[in-house]
Amino acid sequence: MELEKITSFTIDHERLLRGIYVSRKDKINNETITTFDIRMKEPNREPVIDNPALHTIEHLGATFLRSNKEWKDRVIYFGPMGCRTGVYLLLAGDLNSKDIVKLVTDMFEFISDFSAEIPGTCAHDCGNYLDQNLSMAKWESVKFLNEVLKNIGEKNLTYPS
Repeated sequence: MELEKITSFTIDHERLLRGIYVSRKDKINNETITTFDIRMKEPNREPVIDNPALHTIEHLGATFLRSNKEWKDRVIYFGPMGCRTGVYLLLAGDLNSKDIVKLVTDMFEFISDFSAEIPGTCAHDCGNYLDQNLSMAKWESVKFLNEVLKNIGEKNLTYPS
């Protein structure tokens, strides 16, 4: 069997900056699902997010998104990239990066300010509930907010060509 190169492997990761990118759009029946690449780290140029912090970002981000009155019914999935340089967000609708800058900024502000018990951190709720790090999740979120989201520009919203 000949394997086709998937779209995300065709992005020039040597030039990719941190930001919010449309990774792909898929049609399912009459609905478009937009996959966003929320890139928190420059690939291969800075350390990746450690697993416990990324796991905490997943728990808090998913909880925030599925509680957001405006967006909760459009959230399909939120979770980490295998390379640990960011997260994926799948939303129902034919959307572009600019459409979700406020949502993503609000989510990372929520994570940055979070000080309660992390949702879903018991053996009943999570398959690896002890692998969490709120302090580092907050640190990574503040860094992404201050260095990217608060001054986001076109170079952080469109994949390099």
